[in-house]
Order: sequence, then C-alpha cells, then structure tokens
Amino acid sequence: MQENTILLVEDNSDDEALALRAFRHCEFVSKVVVVRDGAEALDYLFGTGQYAGRDTTEQPRLILLDMKLPKLNGLDVLRRIRQDERTRYHPVVLMTSSRQETDIIAGYSLGANSYVQKPVNFDEFTDAMRDLGRYWMQINRIPNLAIKSHH
Repeated sequence: MQENTILLVEDNSDDEALALRAFRHCEFVSKVVVVRDGAEALDYLFGTGQYAGRDTTEQPRLILLDMKLPKLNGLDVLRRIRQDERTRYHPVVLMTSSRQETDIIAGYSLGANSYVQKPVNFDEFTDAMRDLGRYWMQINRIPNLAIKSHH
C-alpha cells in the first residue's frame, strides 16, 4: 500500500481542483490519483482496462469516493471494493452533496468508513479535505491485511 496516496474518484472538475489544491501543501499526502467515474476507479484498483499492468500491490491509503458518478455510482464502486479481499479493508470516505438519510444509510450499510457532505463554501471545502486527509493518513490505523498483497 502506498503510504501517502489518495485515490480521488470525482467527476466534478471544480471539486477535483479544490481537493487537489487542499492536498498540494499537505506533508502527509505524497500523491493524489484522480479518476473521473466509477468504472475507472475499479480499473485503477484492480489493474484492469486502461490500468492493465499497473502494480496492484501499490494501493491508495485512502479512497475519497463521490457518490454520484457516471458509469457506476459510488455505492456500486463501494460494494465491489468491499467484496474483494484485496480491497476489503481500504478506507473509503463517501462524499456527496446529498443530505438524504437514505444515502447515508446505504453508504454505511455497504461498508463506508465515513460519509461527508461536501461543503459548498471554498474555504470550508478546502478545510474538510485537509482534515479528512490528516485523519485518514496520519491518525487512523488500518489492519495489516489491507497492506499485504493478495494475488
């Protein structure tokens, strides 16, 4: 597992730019990989499609997953992540603008580690991204199972 890599799954270019800006000067984030739809996220994680041949023993330390995505939505991506032993324990934070209780329940029932409503305000969004990164990259601990490669 790459100690300081975040996989950002985001189809909104404004939110992507804000997240990248927030992480740019964070010493605890060395790399942010951006994918723009659910299918591309799974291709990246499992080394398929355009990521065929990628070393899948190097996985992100954190997955920031938008819920409303083209091709496969965030809940479908999360379901697939949790079904595979190689990615089952990866920390996944669902991000959305939705306040619907049914979305929150669905996310947690599928194994989300956290559910964050995206702030609309620029400074609040930047602060939220930094706080998420700091918590999941520096404070939180994951089981060794998530670090070991499963082939």
